[in-house]
Parts: sequence; structure tokens; C-alpha cells
Amino acid sequence: MAQPDTARLLIACDDQPGIVAAVAGALAEHGANIISLDQHSTDAAGGRFFQRTVIHLEGLAAKRPALEASIAAVAERFDMEWSLHDASLRKRVAIFVSKYDHCLLELLWRTQRGELDIDVTMVVSNHPDLADSVRAFGVPFVHVPADDKAAMEQRQLDLLRGNVDLVVLARYMQILTDSFIESLGAPVINIHHSFLPAFIGANPYARAKERGVKLIGATAHYATADLDEGPIIEQDVTRVTHAESAAELQRRGADVERFVLARAVKWHAEDRVIVHGKSTVIL
Repeated sequence: MAQPDTARLLIACDDQPGIVAAVAGALAEHGANIISLDQHSTDAAGGRFFQRTVIHLEGLAAKRPALEASIAAVAERFDMEWSLHDASLRKRVAIFVSKYDHCLLELLWRTQRGELDIDVTMVVSNHPDLADSVRAFGVPFVHVPADDKAAMEQRQLDLLRGNVDLVVLARYMQILTDSFIESLGAPVINIHHSFLPAFIGANPYARAKERGVKLIGATAHYATADLDEGPIIEQDVTRVTHAESAAELQRRGADVERFVLARAVKWHAEDRVIVHGKSTVIL
């Protein structure tokens, strides 16, 4: 959970000798202690290098400008992309939902238990159905009807801009427009069943039952202008048989969706996800 005087440093650059030593040296110069370090290279020769380093530094807030200047110097040397995240600051999250409650309640429950290091600032829905369930967790519920798409998205942007660090689509049954995603200024995580593109549209579980599907699953990914083609964060599957009804398949699928989305949000909140083109690296 929230860790005072602790930060997470994410870096990405072309793989080359000396990266780890240079970063460690810059951190040591300011008295920062490395708590954990995870790294990955896509190829030993000419690959892309990624690293997540968790550090502890007494008086981090006061020392941060000087620390960042040293990291920036290393970054310039290696042509490196980098970001430093204060682990004491929880990410502010807005959850979008329609009528299905399983993913929403999983996130609220895990947050309440302290299993997700986030602050849910609001739940936004195009239907009023889940208002009472959400308010039981002490979270504001905002109903924004979908009668007028442009007006709905403008109202949502007014609520969100500058107030959230992440938006989670917890089975939100509305397509976000390109302009909304571009104007939001925060990443968006979406969850959906893994039948796409075979069973697109309504009643995918009924059609999966008709085809005798043996595996059902879920995918959590960052939402982009390409709808369901954003970088994948997490996936999982469960086996099913001919004996299970379409309703049972849907219930089993909902379980997978809950767990996959919760893991994706957790990894994002802990600054473990680095986007690499159309893919991700989880450290």
C-alpha cells in the first residue's frame, strides 16, 4: 500500500552495456536504496531494454528535483524513456459501468480490503441501476444518460479531467469516441470476453455454446482509438464442457473477467506495466 519516501522508476531504451550500472550509480549518488529491481530485454543483441526499480530515499519530496536531474542525465546518455512515480500517492481511479456489476463490485471490494492501492473517486454509469450498490462502499455514483452521445462524453470529461489518473471500463457497454480518449489525458483499461473476433456483438455466450466452445476467457487491455486492439495487460481462461448451459458459461466467464480486470488494475496501480508498441511488458 502507500509507502512514504518510496518511488518506482520505469525506464525503456535500446539495450546496450552499462544501463543498469549507470542508473544504479545515479540513485546511489543521492543515497537512494534499491528495494527491488526487475528488468527485461527483448533480444540480447539489438533488443529493447525495460527496467522497474523501486527505491527508498529519506526526504524524497525535497530531494526529488536533484534526483530527477541525475536520472535525466543518464536518460540523455542512453536515449532513454523514463518516469518516476511516488509510491505514497495512490492513483485516482474512475470506474465506468453499465448494468453488469461483477467487475465493478470486485474492484470496489478489493479496494475496500486494501488489496488495490487505488482511490476510487467516482463510478460513472449510463444507467442508474447500480447506484445503491456503489453508495454502500461510500463512493460517489454519477448517472450520465447516453441519450446524446456528444453531451454525455462532454459531461464525463468535465467530471474526469484533472481529477483522475486512470479510467477503468468495468463492462461499460458504450464505445468511447476517439476524441474522448484523446481529450481525457489519462489511460483507460477495458475488459471483455476473449471470444472476439469470432463472436462479436450480442449474446456471445449463447453462440459459443452453439459452437461447442471448450475454453472461455477474458482480456484486459488499454483502450485506444482502435477499440479492442489496444495493448494487452492480462488474460486468462477456464475450461468448460458440453454439459454447461449458456447461462453457466456466462457465469464462469464473469468470474474470469473479474479476476483478470483486478490484476490489470493492480499492476497498473503498482507501475508494473510498460507499453511497448502494441504490446506490454509487465515487471
